[in-house]
Amino acid sequence: MITAEISLEDSQIQWLEQCQSFGFKDKNEFVRTAINNLYDQLKQQQSLRESAQLYAEIYESNEETRDLTEAAIVGSK
Repeated sequence: MITAEISLEDSQIQWLEQCQSFGFKDKNEFVRTAINNLYDQLKQQQSLRESAQLYAEIYESNEETRDLTEAAIVGSK
């Protein structure tokens, strides 16, 4: 495993000191888990953005989809 040096704010250090109360064996496990969770969240956000972009492109290029969407909007009022 590679060792890395990072700078943290006091509030982050205080939170890190509580790692065992969250069920982690040590600070290293706590930080690795946090990084992995952040990575997973960012990947999911990227996938959602890409999906939204694809849907927007389909919406823009497909008149039937726009008509159905407009009818649903009007019908819900």
